Amino acid sequence: MLRPTPGALNSQRLEERPANLPTQLYVCGGRPASRFSAVVLEPGGPRLVGLDNPEDLQGLRQQGLPIWLRVSGLSESQRIGRFLAMVDVPDTLLPPLLESPQRPRVNCFGDALLVVLHRLSFAHDPSHLVSSQVGLLLLPNLLISFEEVSIGEAFPELTSWLYSRFAAPEHQDLDDILHFLIDEILDGLFPMLEQISNRLDSLEEAALRDPKPKLLSRAFVHRSNLRTIRSMVWPLRHQLKVLLRERQPLLGPEAMVGFRDMGELVEMLFENCELLRHQCDGITQAYAASIGNRMNQVMKTLTILTSIFAPLTFIGGVYGMNFVNMPELHWHFGYLYALLLMAVIAVAQGYWLWRRGWFQDWTTPR
Repeated sequence: MLRPTPGALNSQRLEERPANLPTQLYVCGGRPASRFSAVVLEPGGPRLVGLDNPEDLQGLRQQGLPIWLRVSGLSESQRIGRFLAMVDVPDTLLPPLLESPQRPRVNCFGDALLVVLHRLSFAHDPSHLVSSQVGLLLLPNLLISFEEVSIGEAFPELTSWLYSRFAAPEHQDLDDILHFLIDEILDGLFPMLEQISNRLDSLEEAALRDPKPKLLSRAFVHRSNLRTIRSMVWPLRHQLKVLLRERQPLLGPEAMVGFRDMGELVEMLFENCELLRHQCDGITQAYAASIGNRMNQVMKTLTILTSIFAPLTFIGGVYGMNFVNMPELHWHFGYLYALLLMAVIAVAQGYWLWRRGWFQDWTTPR
């Protein structure tokens, strides 16, 4: 169920997602038209071709060259289906690629390798995340990328890298491009984790110096974001190991090494998420400790005041009794003696408490 998101321009909040994704996950609103382009890996270098009709893709396919087909925007499912029909994509692979949201996965289906990931970024409000699904399908001599949100050129950094370093034949493998695409999405999580870590450091310091209830809500939001990132990384840990054991024929030796390094990258991301989640728990404990310490200081202050004024109250209560035979009531300087006695007792009581260290928190410079 989609609801308008308050405070986020042109965005919608997805209340329920599979794989236990939290309710604070944001997705970009709007359904822009799907765009198609292809990078043809020719012997002389890559060539970018814009595609308007499925017949254009069929002509490129007949050349027998490796093709990276890029689909940006999943709004026109029927048009996307016509393009995929030209390259003989099995119908069983279409739902995980065209329907969103999907659980992150890396699956092998015969001569096809299917990858579904989520590209995460911060919304206008940095306490919330924006998620866009990215699907990747590797077939013999064909790589297809599906981006849920059509914003600008598809994978501009990787495209620029292909144009700048595409010279040797070993760079013409589609499996290497697949590895680079996945690696680019996963690498984008590290700056996000660093930003969350910096914010948690600030919250932890504030929880010790100036604890306020809003710190707990902020820590909870960051913990929810970490759970989102963790839910994207968690399924990949096991599936990458299975992929390496199965030895998919579409993956060459260099790509296998890259996927093995990717497994270590996923482990690193998972460990960082766990460490930051523990830091969120530490902020909650630091807040509780600070509030408890403040309450102890208040109780300590009240105890000191009670200890000082209890004898004075006793003296005032004794001489406030209305008995006839009370000699002190007829003394000429009795009132002055009573005040002097109260002052001496208060000073002596305060000095005794100071010697016991009760005023240490008040007199210690900060």
